[in-house]
Amino acid sequence: MQHLVLPMGDISSGGTAIVRHPPVYPGALLAACPAPVQVRARVSIDGAGRVREVRSMVVDDAAATARWQPFLLAVRTAAMQWRFNPLQVTHWAADVDGNSHVVDSANEPFERLYMFRFVCHAGKPVVGMTEIGAP
Repeated sequence: MQHLVLPMGDISSGGTAIVRHPPVYPGALLAACPAPVQVRARVSIDGAGRVREVRSMVVDDAAATARWQPFLLAVRTAAMQWRFNPLQVTHWAADVDGNSHVVDSANEPFERLYMFRFVCHAGKPVVGMTEIGAP
């Protein structure tokens, strides 16, 4: 996973998931049991820790976008319900005597990348998700 790059003297905390349930496999597709589908999604989180946007892209075959629309919708529906600890960035400075002190602190928006894998085995859904980093 990539890490947030901060200026010297800054520290961050938070930005971790509190509620993060996987998407639900699209029920209308279970009878057909299609080939596995992978979806990569960029999740944008606001300063309060709420998901504000989910941008998806199909990894397997971009030419078959319509086939993946139910999976993209499942990812978006699930991720919009997630909650994160706010990402707090604190700016520190030193005075002339070398003593450190907090200058200011603020909650910042951030993004995370996820990979979702939708698999169907004999009509039984399996949905996996992995955090793959930060853009």
